[in-house]
Amino acid sequence: MASPSVLTPNAFPTFPLPPTVITSPPTSVEAVQKTELDASKLTYTFITVPSPIPDEVSASRSDVTIATDHMITATWDVSTGWAAPELKPYGAFQLSPAASCLHYATECFEGLKVYRGFDGKLRIFRPEHNCTRMRLSARRVSLPPFDPIELQKLIAVLISIDCPRWLPKTRAGSFLYIRPTMIGTHAQLGIQAPKAALLYIMLAFIPRLDSPVGGMRLLTSPQDTIRSWVGGFGYAKVGANYGPALAAGQGAQREGFHQTLWLYGDGECTEAGGSNFFIVWRREDGRMEVLTAPLDDGIILDGVTRRSVIDGLRGGVAGDVEVTERKYSIQEVLEASAQGRILEAFVTGTAYFICPVSLIQHNGKKIHIPMGDEGKPGDITGRVKGWIYDIMYGRQQHPWGVVIPDGQSM
Repeated sequence: MASPSVLTPNAFPTFPLPPTVITSPPTSVEAVQKTELDASKLTYTFITVPSPIPDEVSASRSDVTIATDHMITATWDVSTGWAAPELKPYGAFQLSPAASCLHYATECFEGLKVYRGFDGKLRIFRPEHNCTRMRLSARRVSLPPFDPIELQKLIAVLISIDCPRWLPKTRAGSFLYIRPTMIGTHAQLGIQAPKAALLYIMLAFIPRLDSPVGGMRLLTSPQDTIRSWVGGFGYAKVGANYGPALAAGQGAQREGFHQTLWLYGDGECTEAGGSNFFIVWRREDGRMEVLTAPLDDGIILDGVTRRSVIDGLRGGVAGDVEVTERKYSIQEVLEASAQGRILEAFVTGTAYFICPVSLIQHNGKKIHIPMGDEGKPGDITGRVKGWIYDIMYGRQQHPWGVVIPDGQSM
């Protein structure tokens, strides 16, 4: 059995960086960078009075995000590069009304979780992919580059300091959300690459979303609305991917659905809300297949959970099943449903993890999708979900589950 990776603030493995979906030449911002982001220069300012910690249910129901005691920030300037990062008490920071992120969408972020394992250890799941993707997203909106390994180190320090109290060993099987964010702070109106930026990292509670009663219900997107397109930025995790999609999502919820199944062009299935989407069916030749949209045109996000599901299925964790990444249409799904060939469907992402889908509605036509007994995930969905869950929470030792040692507790 493979041993888990262990991440400590002073000893970090060098992860192989995954291939990017879309490459572009270095920006002018990258060309003039002076000082690299360097986690070893991190300074520490600790809170003096610890915040009360709510229970998970109360925190998840709060109207505002409840974050842990500290955050990490790092500023960047075009003339000097990255300043020394700082660990400081969590709180508001000042931002000019003219900051470019408020006017020109120069903003990107990531989402991953830290898990308290059943063995008492803290883990993050394949963080090298999130950190590399954030560099790709930053490049797409002309924000400064950084070494993804340095971002990993900063995330590990924040976890090591705040999680002993906020995610204690008594909460085995629980998690906190990790949100690294970068914003352009250059305070000058005008369409240009920002000359100043802020990177910050926070830990917070978010609700568990992977088990809606009766499964997730999807409504296909309105004919006059698309979420992403060829040549756009669907492959990057930027705020501009999400704000314009909210109206369609709210419309779906008003009609009793959980999310929008986004279609593109001639009804091509892409993503569900902000999650990757999978169909499990029998092809016309009788072969069982797990089908999902491809990454080659940059329309969808290269999700870490998506990547892990595909890797696991191709590795045989759910038996003999073929995995295909290709374009396919809602019409193909309708025809397969009419022929009784659809077996399961699910979405994947950091927030929703692996969530079974029970219904898709398109132009008034309902596609009912089987689920397991008592509303549980179907066989393929359940097996791959259980396998990844066991890695996240330490029931299976695996290099994807990167251990973060408990450090200083406040």
